[in-house]
Amino acid sequence: MDLSYTEEQLLLRDSVQKFISDKYDISERNKITATEEGFSRENWQLFADLGWLALPFKEEDGGIGGSPVDTMVLMEEFGKGLVVEPYLQTVIMVGTAISEAGSPEQKSEIIPSIIDGSLIATFAYAEESAHHDLNHITTSATRDGDSFLINGTKSVVPNAQSAEKILVTTRTSGEISEEGGITLFLMDANQEGISREDYPTVDGLRASEITFTDTRVPASSIIGEIDKGAAIIEKIARKVILALSAESVGAMEVLYKDTIEYTKQRVQFDHPLSDFQVLKHRMTEMFMEYSLAKSLCMKAAMLETQDSFDASRTVHALKYLVGKNGRFVSQNAVQLHGGMGMTEDLRIAHYFKRLMIIDSQFGNTDHHLARFVA
Repeated sequence: MDLSYTEEQLLLRDSVQKFISDKYDISERNKITATEEGFSRENWQLFADLGWLALPFKEEDGGIGGSPVDTMVLMEEFGKGLVVEPYLQTVIMVGTAISEAGSPEQKSEIIPSIIDGSLIATFAYAEESAHHDLNHITTSATRDGDSFLINGTKSVVPNAQSAEKILVTTRTSGEISEEGGITLFLMDANQEGISREDYPTVDGLRASEITFTDTRVPASSIIGEIDKGAAIIEKIARKVILALSAESVGAMEVLYKDTIEYTKQRVQFDHPLSDFQVLKHRMTEMFMEYSLAKSLCMKAAMLETQDSFDASRTVHALKYLVGKNGRFVSQNAVQLHGGMGMTEDLRIAHYFKRLMIIDSQFGNTDHHLARFVA
């Protein structure tokens, strides 16, 4: 298996690196996260102009037709820059659902709007008592004539306050946690019957608790087939986990490199910290954990490209590994920087918090280890 990048992927990487270098140092990021929306609309439009929003969509839908490895390259660089724009929610989560299961009318309406940067969308899937089970859905959708009434609450919905569209998982039949009976609806975010409680997350992003109270949506807003949404959720989850893992790999690279540079400069007992053998071993371990995560991320992305039967199991292994290794790398980066490692002025703390949040999204290490060995 060739784990090297193509010339096109290297060009993509270079373009993202230039954007991060020019527009996204930690002070600029902190200014962006302090705004009401928590991201930059100007940057979002730049993403559209550069073709990044079109990257994973099929050419027949107006996209570039990029591979999972292409998306990995992009997300890894986003991880290095701690990019906060809602790429994951809009392009990966909602974009995957529409691309994989949307009707021709839904594709022609939604995908061009994502690609040109005019649409922000989000995915409301998490519920308070679900414990990482994506099929655990209590939010109900009850047929009422030619439409459905949706009732229930979704938790930690990313960037909901900025979204124009919300993709919602509901139960139209069956028991809680049953695979059958799940239906996905795409609806306007500001329609009657939707209330939100917005808040910042630990890593500086935005999320909301959303309550649906007799929210009426037409049957035409169903994505895919009624009662058969579990397969769509699984496809979304795999794409999201690959993207989150690549982002985590990028963050880990920054942490171990920053730690090496700091220990070269920090002098103790008339020697830089990097001269001490025990710290050399520790930083070597940090590099090894990062390298293992990056290699498995590349393998998982390539298996996804080949639609291998091993792809799903490898994704579980990947999410477990990036969670475990991300925690090791970030904790040691903080420890070797001393007390300043958790100050807001040093970027180490921001990477630490982002890695902890990534571990909790779409299943933590314990969840995916259990799925891998099952």
